[in-house]
Amino acid sequence: MIPAGAISADSHITEPPNCYTDFIDPKYRDDAPHIVEEASGRQVFKIKDLEMSVPLGLADGAGYSIEERTHRTNTIKFEDTRRSGWDPKVRMADQNRDGIAAEIIYATVGMILCTHPDSNYKAACMAAYNRWLQSFCEDGQGRLFGLALTPVIDVDSAIADVRRAKEMGMVGMMMPGNPVYEDYDHADYDALWECASDLGMPICFHILTSQDGDLASVFKAQRGHSLNGFLRIIRAVQDVVGVLVLGGVFERHPNLKMVCAEADAGWLPHYMYRMDHAAKFNVTGGILPGLSKLPSEYIRSNVWATFQDDWVAFKIKDLLDPKQLIWANDFPHSDSTWPNSQALLKEHTKNLSNAECQAIMRDNVAELFNLPAGDASWLMSAAKA
Repeated sequence: MIPAGAISADSHITEPPNCYTDFIDPKYRDDAPHIVEEASGRQVFKIKDLEMSVPLGLADGAGYSIEERTHRTNTIKFEDTRRSGWDPKVRMADQNRDGIAAEIIYATVGMILCTHPDSNYKAACMAAYNRWLQSFCEDGQGRLFGLALTPVIDVDSAIADVRRAKEMGMVGMMMPGNPVYEDYDHADYDALWECASDLGMPICFHILTSQDGDLASVFKAQRGHSLNGFLRIIRAVQDVVGVLVLGGVFERHPNLKMVCAEADAGWLPHYMYRMDHAAKFNVTGGILPGLSKLPSEYIRSNVWATFQDDWVAFKIKDLLDPKQLIWANDFPHSDSTWPNSQALLKEHTKNLSNAECQAIMRDNVAELFNLPAGDASWLMSAAKA
């Protein structure tokens, strides 16, 4: 039985035209990300210095057939997007239609900003997004929980971003796959990880936010068929896991929580095995210098993974700690299972117990992000709203 009050661990918004222009530092206003109309008539989000624009049809593609989605991507204007993508007051109706009580909110255009080459511009855009998102979530009737963006320009500014996000009511941090300063396993970042741990703010790495797995990768593969590029984006998230695990970040900060968002989860057990295999091949017993456990044990205790229609994830639940699995519907993006999530889950979870379903689709994410959803009555009332 699918539990009432499911929580989507990875949902998105469709940034409205004023998201960046109205909320950004005035000195960047003329260059803020904005919607432009192309010669074809379709509208896209244009970002300064980036050749790749963000098609509104992909940002708002949930529930459409391939043909409909293709047509919308080629013709859509902002006024054609569904209102629930940017208006929290009507978001609830679409949540209810998919059996969703609450959502963890990730950015859309903000994902693409993660790979922007201009650090100061990126920081200004992300700060603007965070201000807009704060108001969006505050009007969400307690059912919308935001992740703040930080460009991680340096350690001190990233710590300030985490503290500010906590004060704004955000429940975690959405981070680029590649920081500006060194890499995430550098000892200088220990102060940042300590801050995130102390404040209970999970660090979240979504697909399309790494330099070697950005939006362009989806449409253009380095080798072979173009769809090969779609597969590269998962590898980019795996790389971040490897950096943190093998670099001893979780050894030094056992309470730090990391989320791999929209990279599926069925691969996790083999990835854990493969990392242990590499460690044992190079060091007797497999305990690498700077670590006290096998690599897989850090993944098991510190890494969570969101997934939508990855039915393999349900099959491998016994090969890892089931708490690591957190289901999502990815609304309103084109890869979303909305509005058919409940039918898919009924099929994919038919061999799971009620308790397992409740954990993967509700309790795991509530505990991870310290949501008020730990109160079952809140979840039930939200689901019925």
